[in-house]
Order: sequence, then C-alpha cells, then structure tokens
Amino acid sequence: MGDNEPNELNAKTRLSAYKAVCAKLGLTMCVYFICRMLNGLIAGIIISVAPSLGHSALYVINAFVAVIFAYIIPIFAAMLFFSGFERYGGKYRALYKKPRRLARAFGSFPAMYGLGYGIALLTFLTSMLISKFSAESSIIEELFKPTTLEPSTDLISVMAMVILMVVIAPIFEEFLVRGIMYDALKPYGCGMAMIISSVLFGLMHGSMYMLFYTTALGFALAYIRYATDSLFVPTILHAIINSVGAGLLLVSSVSEITDGESKLVNTILSLYTLAVLVLIIVGIIAFIKKIPTIRRYRIDNPWGEVKAGKKTSLFFLSVPVIIMMILAFNEHTNYLLLKLIIN
Repeated sequence: MGDNEPNELNAKTRLSAYKAVCAKLGLTMCVYFICRMLNGLIAGIIISVAPSLGHSALYVINAFVAVIFAYIIPIFAAMLFFSGFERYGGKYRALYKKPRRLARAFGSFPAMYGLGYGIALLTFLTSMLISKFSAESSIIEELFKPTTLEPSTDLISVMAMVILMVVIAPIFEEFLVRGIMYDALKPYGCGMAMIISSVLFGLMHGSMYMLFYTTALGFALAYIRYATDSLFVPTILHAIINSVGAGLLLVSSVSEITDGESKLVNTILSLYTLAVLVLIIVGIIAFIKKIPTIRRYRIDNPWGEVKAGKKTSLFFLSVPVIIMMILAFNEHTNYLLLKLIIN
C-alpha cells in the first residue's frame, strides 16, 4: 500500500460523510416545508369546520398546530437524521453553557440589528427599482412585498403572536439551525457551517423580502454561535430582535383597540416607532464600524484542503437539497404547489 493511500482513503471517507450531512440537511428542510404546507391545510380545515369558536380561540388553536408542524416535527426529524438523541442526550446544559466573550457578544446587538434591517432596506429599494423598469412589475412587487405584522383588535391573538415571536421561535429555531444543523456542518469548516445554516434559516421564513434579511441575521447569529461556542447568546439575541417587532405589534394593536383616541397610546406608539428607526440607523453605523474588526477575525477551517466553492456546490447538488429548493420556491411564491394540488 502506498504512503498516500491512507490519506486518500481518509479524504474519500470525509467527502462521503459531508455528502451524507448535506443530504440529511436537505431531508430536514423537506420535512420542514412539507409540514408548513400541511399546517396551511389544517389551518384552513379548522377555520372551515369550527367557525363558531371565535377569532381568539381559532388563532390560539392554529398557533398550537403551527408550533407542532413548524417546530416540533422538523426538530424531531433532524434529531433522528443526525442521531441527535445520542449526541445531545444529557448534554443540553453544555450546549447552552455560559459563553465566552459574553459582554462583547451582547454588545454586538446594534450592529446585528443594523445589518439585518440594512439588508431589508436594500431589498425593498432594489425590488422597487426592478419593478419600475420591468414588464412584470406587479409580480415582482408581490414577491418582494415587505412582510409586516398587521395590528389587531383581538388582544388574545396578539399576545399569542408575541409569545410565538419572543419565546417559542427563538428557542426552537436556534436549537434547530444554530444547534443541530450548525453542529453537523462544523467538522467541515466553521465558515461553511455559518453560511449554509444561515441560508437555510433565511429560506425557513417564507418570503422573498425576508429571505435576504433573515439570511443576514442568521449569519450574524451563527457568527456569535461560533465566537461564544454556545447557543445561549444567539437565543437571547434572537428573542431581543423579535421582541422589537413584537412590541411594535402590541402597541399598534392597543392603538387599534382604543380606535386611536387614546393620546397616551398614540404617544407611546410614535415614540416606539421613532426609537426603532433610531436603532436601525445607529445599528447600520455600528455595523459599518465593525467591518474592519470582522475582517481580521480568523475562522477555524478543519477541512481546509477542500475549497469552499466545492463544498457549496456539493451541498446544492445533493438531491434532497434540490427537492428542498423546489419546496422553498413553493413557500416563497405563496404555496404555488398547494394551489395546484387543490385546483
């Protein structure tokens, strides 16, 4: 046996393992998007068969169903695919251990927020420019329409939405994306783990407008996951980011309930909106100032002999990932496949 044969065998074994990880990631996301479709079907059925329950009860029931289909089932599938029950069994405390660089990690919040909303603003402006000079302007405007949370006069529904945004989504999404998925990719390069997990995080959010914004935020959260070697800070920062939008939704809904006649509520709403705008501006400036520091920060690459381009191409050429992208396209074009099935 030649001297190079053991190394070649090891390289082939590692390449096969990476391909297997890519396939499992694709399968996990396929489960996620199929569950989202099923959730949409079940929500429609619940509304049609139980209209007498009232808006609040229907919303709470649908929120409970959404948690099962959007979070619990995909996480259970991912744990099966990646042997997570053996890997994380009894080790959850280590996964959420007290992180290193804690103060610096929390101090990065303004820059992270500015990055996300800076990307969201660029997405909106770009879509406006494209639609202005495109013959298919109506389609482009519909695809890239900003995703906003509409205020409601039903306070129970709003509170359920706030709990979903601030508590449930950060815990489940961080465990799935920056926990299971990131850990599965980490042996093949932390940079690649950050990039792929953030792209998958962006795809999970179901709209072209949010795709770029959430991918950018996902990358920032993955960067902090790498820097702190813990899920603790990403989960808290994710909750803080969502709480800004949830707070705006809550105050706006209270304004709707009072028919806009409460001067105190209107003043709070105006001040809150102004504070969010200031946070976005300050955050963009903070991120720009942070770029030189980020560029100097070296990221571990334990599989450096394989270039990032090849790793990326292998990921996107995996059959389960291709199917996942088709399902993601369906999700981002408002359940196109679901409409075809029903019609």
